[in-house]
Amino acid sequence: MASESSPRREAESPPPSRSPSPVPNDTLTLRALVSTKDAGVIIGKAGKNVADLREQTGVKAGVSKVIPGVHDRVLTVTGSVEAVAKAYNLIIAQLVNSNPATPPVSTSNVHTSIRLLISHNLMGTIIGRNGLKIKAIQDGSGARMVASKEMLPQSTERIVEVQGSPESIGRAIEEIGKCLLEDWERGLGTVLFNPSPQHEREARRGGFSGASYSAGGAASGTSTRRSNGVADAAPRGRNASPSSPTSPSASNAAPATNLRTQNISIPSDMVGCIIGRSGTKITEIRRLSGSKISIAKAPHDDTGERMFTIVGTPEANEKALFLLYNQLESEKERRVGREAQQQAELQE
Repeated sequence: MASESSPRREAESPPPSRSPSPVPNDTLTLRALVSTKDAGVIIGKAGKNVADLREQTGVKAGVSKVIPGVHDRVLTVTGSVEAVAKAYNLIIAQLVNSNPATPPVSTSNVHTSIRLLISHNLMGTIIGRNGLKIKAIQDGSGARMVASKEMLPQSTERIVEVQGSPESIGRAIEEIGKCLLEDWERGLGTVLFNPSPQHEREARRGGFSGASYSAGGAASGTSTRRSNGVADAAPRGRNASPSSPTSPSASNAAPATNLRTQNISIPSDMVGCIIGRSGTKITEIRRLSGSKISIAKAPHDDTGERMFTIVGTPEANEKALFLLYNQLESEKERRVGREAQQQAELQE
């Protein structure tokens, strides 16, 4: 693996827990999972490769730090859509040519892949109604896309694997990036994935199965309809404000100084599905996460949304957010299925 001496500090990006604040219609931040070995190639000896990448494309780029026992790191690339796509194209070509089994020739006939990290709330934007958007991306780029069915541990991100030649992957990433920027507000409040030993265990058990999207359309059982998202009431997804020392955690005996408060807004018509019959679902989310979750009795503004306040350790709060988003998406898919069934019955 390539040496990562003192300049590596500049090339590393600290693992954030919340999605960064995007600049609408301008700047794209696109993350991907790469192996530790590939991260070394991307950085290069004394940070040369990543420095060259920045100079050639104008992007900001870096990888997360090495975690003992974890074989994945997060690559983060930020810039214009075109620059980010070009950067990923160069990175993938570089990784292909660094493989001793592949001579450094034209990569147009080389088949490879990259694992993008995409917010669960933005998957519908990429897939499109009835899978038409993802079909257009694949047809136009020549790449193939495979989306994981489940969110990654302690996050609201999913893996979308883009497969093909470096050039076709670059074209697909450019189109994906355009989709993400068009609907950037839906990504606010995303709980970012950070590789951990838990992720390694899940991967070894085969916990991240994928749903393939071929040129024929969306995979069976995957919701393609875009519905109301969950707006993060904290400023631009920044969730940390220490709670008062008197605020208890629901089931964690954590020091009060380590408690954090996170506010999220939930559409009023979705609150019932989160609470559940006789409060069973919200009670279960509180129990599993260890966070205290309170729900405003009335909407907090003209949108009709109600505020959920989550108090607990950073880890407990991320677990609570993961469970809340999961419950919301399950309800959305159930409603989409019910509406589709009703429309089919009307057509008959």
